[in-house]
Parts: sequence; structure tokens; C-alpha cells
Amino acid sequence: MIRVLLADDEPLIRVGIRTILSSDPGITVVAEAGDGHEAADLAGRQRPDVALLDIQMPGADGFTAIELVHRASPATAVAMLTTFGTDDYVARALDGGANGFLLKAATPRELLTGVRTVAEGGAFLSPKVTRRVITGFRARREARTRPDHERVAALSPRERQVLALLGAGASNAEIARELHLAEDTVKTHVSAVYVRLGVRNRVQAAIIAHDSGLAAER
Repeated sequence: MIRVLLADDEPLIRVGIRTILSSDPGITVVAEAGDGHEAADLAGRQRPDVALLDIQMPGADGFTAIELVHRASPATAVAMLTTFGTDDYVARALDGGANGFLLKAATPRELLTGVRTVAEGGAFLSPKVTRRVITGFRARREARTRPDHERVAALSPRERQVLALLGAGASNAEIARELHLAEDTVKTHVSAVYVRLGVRNRVQAAIIAHDSGLAAER
């Protein structure tokens, strides 16, 4: 069962999202919050698998809440759920450590797929913002292409395999099956790859994998 924390300052929005999530027998909403501070407090107590955070909330907004939730419950994956899919919002969310970015205009199926993907250790972006995100990150990273290649070259052979699979969009469970490893071992390798590359999430790691040609090596 995927346990979800839902944070949005509009009660009617929370009702609608909760209704959609509850339509999947494998997902349950364990807590609801109206601001970022409350979301972090509930994350620390409930330890949800996924925190769905709105961006525009009183007190602590969604960007601040990402850090607060991760601090309170490091194992909780964060996905943003917002009306606004601007380049700046997407970039700030992913830079802050979010693993997903969903629009409130998304279809119910897209929302459920996003929650499941993030819960399984993957990254999910609403299709409407995916191309802009990749283009934006590449443009911002042009000045550091050489350092990225040097960091990739410094990875161990196993870490390079993990990065290649991240570049292919594989979840932790899929990486474990592909490499015949325990899922906990995969999580350790993924964390090590993040640290060595200086990235915060799977989207950033995947872009580096593609830029360095690793994804094509599979």
C-alpha cells in the first residue's frame, strides 16, 4: 500500500485529489495539511511513502516544504502538485529535491501513475512540462559539462551501470532486477551516484547519463 501525505491550502482541492487517489486500491491518503510546516510535522509522524505538495501555500510554501519534509522523513519521496508549470517553478522544485512535478490539470490516470512512479523510486513529470524541463536543465548545465563528465568517469563500474539505468528511466526495483541486486543495495548505489555527481534527484542524474552517453551503452 502506498501511503500519501497531501498538502494544499484549499480544502476543496484536497477533497478532489483524495477522491482520485482513493480510487486506486493500492493508494491511501494517510494525512492532509494546509501549509508546509504542517506537512513536515505530519511527515515526521506518519512517514508517508509520498508527499504531494502544492507550491502556493501560506506559512511555508511548497519549495520550502520539500526541504522540511525531507528533513522530517528522509525516506519520503516528494512530488509537487500545482496549477502553475512555469520553467522557474519546475526548476526550483527539481533543484530542491522533488522527484515529481504534476499539474492539477492532469488526468486522474496521470496523477495515479505519477504517485506510483515516485513511490517506486522513479521520477515523473507531467508530459506538458517534460520537454521544457530537459531543455532548461541542459541550457543551465552547459558551463559545467566538463566537470560532469569528469564525475561520471570517476564512478565505479557498478555506479556507472546504475546511472545508465537511471538514464533509461528505471525505478529502483527495475534496477535491482536488471543487476541482480537487493533493492536496499540499489538505494545505496543511487545515493552514492547522487553525491558523486552533485545532483539532487533522478531527473538531474538521468540528464547527465544521456549527455555522457551512458544511457546509450545499455
